[in-house]
Amino acid sequence: MAERIIGACDGASKGNPGPAAWAWVIAGADDRPGRWQAGPLGRATNNVAELTALKELLGAVEPDVPLEVRMDSQYAMKAVTQWLPGWRRKGWKTAAGTPVANKDLIVAIDALLAGRDVEFVYVPAHQVDGDPLNAVADRAASDAAVAQEPAGGTSFDAVLPTVRADAAPSARSRPSGASAAKKAAARPAAKSAGGRTKAKFPGSCRCGRTYAVGEPIVKNPDGWGHPDCAQAA
Repeated sequence: MAERIIGACDGASKGNPGPAAWAWVIAGADDRPGRWQAGPLGRATNNVAELTALKELLGAVEPDVPLEVRMDSQYAMKAVTQWLPGWRRKGWKTAAGTPVANKDLIVAIDALLAGRDVEFVYVPAHQVDGDPLNAVADRAASDAAVAQEPAGGTSFDAVLPTVRADAAPSARSRPSGASAAKKAAARPAAKSAGGRTKAKFPGSCRCGRTYAVGEPIVKNPDGWGHPDCAQAA
């Protein structure tokens, strides 16, 4: 049997709806970020971007190769691991009898999952000591949403030098099949005086701006971000 490939996918929408994009990254040696791709979607919602990212990742991996998919979208995760079988049985209708949102994407993903060995892993987003593959996918989707240009390659550092391609994988949730997904607790960040710490991975603040590796950040009501934004909260 072929060795399981590990990949992550993410979507971004600047405004929700707004300029949007998708991205995926496949691990290279030692579970570190390797091959990646991102693409623009024009104006779309975050849910559309997240589902498109999953569809594109599934399409980029040969169907006979076992795959682990890491993602930070609760909606996309539940859509494919919990809700999809019921929607299919009901003719792509919800329990209330209304049409399933983003049906075309859900149907396409269902077809891509048929007969495949795929495990889904939830990884919390924007964690200081978070999953490096998720950090790459998040940054690539965000940049593509802003630029509205496709991008990709085999060396992420060459395009986004703030992402540490040699970062060791962090603790994450346990893998699950297509019937469930379990969330892991994020490991606490090492804090300095005043609750500040230096970002080990890039991320997005509650204000909508990003922060880079090494930039001072603090915990705010929505996660990690700029110290000034936490004070304003």
